[in-house]
Amino acid sequence: MNRYHDAALAETEGLLIPEEELKALRDKFYDVEQDFEGNRRLFFDNAGGSLRLKAAEEAFHRADRMPDCSEHSNRVAKYLEGIEEQGKRDLMECMFHAKTGTLYPGFTASQLMMDIVRVFSENSRGTNVVTTMLEHPSSFDGMQHYAEVHGRELRVAEVNRESGGVDAETVIGLVDENTAILSCMAASNISGYIYDVERICRGAREKNPDIFIIVDAVQHAPHASVDPEAWGADALTFAPYKFFGVRGFSVGWLSERVSRFMHHRLLGKPADDWSIGSPAPGHFAAFSQVVNYVNALGKAVLPEEDDRRTLFVKGMERIALQERALLHLILEGTEQVPGLRHMEGVRVQMDGAPLAKRDFIIGVEFDRVPCERAVQEYEKRGVITFERSAGSIYSKRMVEAFGSKGMVRVSPLHVHTPGEMLEFLKVTAEIAAL
Repeated sequence: MNRYHDAALAETEGLLIPEEELKALRDKFYDVEQDFEGNRRLFFDNAGGSLRLKAAEEAFHRADRMPDCSEHSNRVAKYLEGIEEQGKRDLMECMFHAKTGTLYPGFTASQLMMDIVRVFSENSRGTNVVTTMLEHPSSFDGMQHYAEVHGRELRVAEVNRESGGVDAETVIGLVDENTAILSCMAASNISGYIYDVERICRGAREKNPDIFIIVDAVQHAPHASVDPEAWGADALTFAPYKFFGVRGFSVGWLSERVSRFMHHRLLGKPADDWSIGSPAPGHFAAFSQVVNYVNALGKAVLPEEDDRRTLFVKGMERIALQERALLHLILEGTEQVPGLRHMEGVRVQMDGAPLAKRDFIIGVEFDRVPCERAVQEYEKRGVITFERSAGSIYSKRMVEAFGSKGMVRVSPLHVHTPGEMLEFLKVTAEIAAL
């Protein structure tokens, strides 16, 4: 048996989705093998915005073309209202697994993050706030700005250069009884390292039960299920466009204890209503299709199960195992094709964590080719990647924390195949030889 199909090795080496099933899954996405102009390519920049699920795009456009307002009383308006309500149930029950709290919809996850930091800063007490070196600028800059506004010390947890992440104990060690806010990612968008969020939340609350905790799950949500209420967080954000969905929409979950904080809202609406203006049912329709897709993955191995959250968790587990198998393959290669760990002229950065603790993101440095040029060389050969360069405001703090000037970020998706991993490795070897 091929080791990538061996369930006993799933924890360390993943477990591939059967070939025929994977073929059917690929057909559910746009542009898996080519771009919109028909040019053959491998899209390995899914951390920047994932391949689009056809059903999500179609559901969005079908609902969005209707001019009716879902807050009105006519028949089509009521139909759109039903779509919106189903989407909200899918978000609360399947995505966030939250029995309490409220949704905060918005335009981008960065917008939500900065506003949540602002609101929490205005409603908290304490002399310091804690974050980590790997946070997205919307979190890090928001925490820094509002720490200055409210005269608080900003404490930053340093990276573990070997694992590519930030150790839970390092974060917890910065928290004390005077910490007002803690903000940390669920997984790094440069290394894929999965934070031990539950341990961080529990340890922080042991030191200060009143602390407010924000989790950025934008990177992690497309690779594993999240559970902010069980973790003990007060806010969690994600972006559907990185999770097979459409752009122009983001959603946060807020715990019950913070849901009635003073925030921008129409004063005639409930105190825990965080939506402003007319809803966009198309966005909710699109995300319901994402949930349906994930749940079908779960249903394939749990045919008797009907609970949507249970199926969602199982579906995300299958996605994680497929991606782990592909990650193992791209790192180790085969007897015929050396993997990134064994390729001359190539270094895998931040490679120390077990694969079960990593999302499908790889940081690659070439000995002789700067990351900016390497990305161009990849594209010449039909592979789309992205440079995480010290010259970018989105990357500088993070890459320098690992002692790097920049690296190529490689982020395939679960619908890619073992053959495409080997194709990527052959292209990488060509670039390394330049």
